[in-house]
Amino acid sequence: MRRIFLLVAVVLVSVLGITFAAHSAEAAFSDRAKEMAKITGVRIGKTDGNVRIVIDSDRPVSYQQSVLANPTRIVVDVQNAWIAPEAKKNTAVDSPFVSGVRVAQFDATTVRIVVETSVGKGDYKVFSLDSGKPRIVMDFGGSPAGNVTKPPRDTEPAVIPSLPSEADEDEEEEEEQDARAKDQIDRDLDAITGLKGRKITIDPGHGGSDSGAIGPTGIMEKSVTLRVSRELKRLLEAEGATVILTRTGDTEVSEKGASATSVEELQARCDVANKAKADIFLSIHADAFTNREVKGTTAYYYTQGTKQSKRLADCVRTALIDSIGTIDRGTQTCNFYVVKHTDMPAILVEISFISNPDEEKMMNSAEGVKKIAQGIADGIADYFG
Repeated sequence: MRRIFLLVAVVLVSVLGITFAAHSAEAAFSDRAKEMAKITGVRIGKTDGNVRIVIDSDRPVSYQQSVLANPTRIVVDVQNAWIAPEAKKNTAVDSPFVSGVRVAQFDATTVRIVVETSVGKGDYKVFSLDSGKPRIVMDFGGSPAGNVTKPPRDTEPAVIPSLPSEADEDEEEEEEQDARAKDQIDRDLDAITGLKGRKITIDPGHGGSDSGAIGPTGIMEKSVTLRVSRELKRLLEAEGATVILTRTGDTEVSEKGASATSVEELQARCDVANKAKADIFLSIHADAFTNREVKGTTAYYYTQGTKQSKRLADCVRTALIDSIGTIDRGTQTCNFYVVKHTDMPAILVEISFISNPDEEKMMNSAEGVKKIAQGIADGIADYFG
């Protein structure tokens, strides 16, 4: 009996020690991260003659670059930095210049970016922009649309004497050229996601008297879809998109409210997108099934829908699964009213199963909502990119 007691005591001490160590490590990292740059995202834009990769950071960074051979890879090590969990880690690129981009935490203080490329030494540039939103920019191939990619100098404006010399005039002209180059780079970077100027309608499923599916602990689908849609709106608008929500609160969309028929309510949602002349329409839902073990993510588009609708569904489904790690249930055709009666590429996304206890918990957490919204936003960016 004494031996059993001692064995249990040893096990408990070991478990408590591991738990304490894990909490201590987490706290230590949290303290270190306050002094480190946070890599918040990776954006990729391409044209026929160029691939531009942008690494976004929350503060200015320093980096070192190197080249690895067989196959050729350009490596950029961002120092004193950590990568946000929601940032996209691995991206395949369909281009003759770049085939893939990988981003990972190389060690405790270094984020490593690896670009698989076929270009030679003189056909790529790497530079940083510290003014405004800090970024590392990597250009492969020619300059986008023939634009100048010379990084602007971060110098103080020169004091112009009362009688400028020819050298002063040359310096002033060079500064003006640098300013124009900087403006052009900023415009190019803003356009990479393809979201700037886009009009997107997001439809939070259910609402008001219609709760939608209800999870094992009572979480309602209508609440999940609204929280995700609000966060998604915030993310898309930060990238320059115009976002219209079919509902902004726990209400029906139809003017008839709870007395509207199902068709009237669904048509009201379509009307929001059609009247706004939106570029795309996404209806956000949470799936449910009698078997609580069933789980996963599905995207739907109209059976007789366009290729653009299918591509949108594929992009969003893939990026969402990458973000939240759910089982892939594929892109499927459907006859759902809201994707059938909209005038633009339209999809319905079933985030995951609210009837599954684990997925219900994920969808009801603040972290889960952020990851879901980020995944959908990444998919939309991929579609327009």
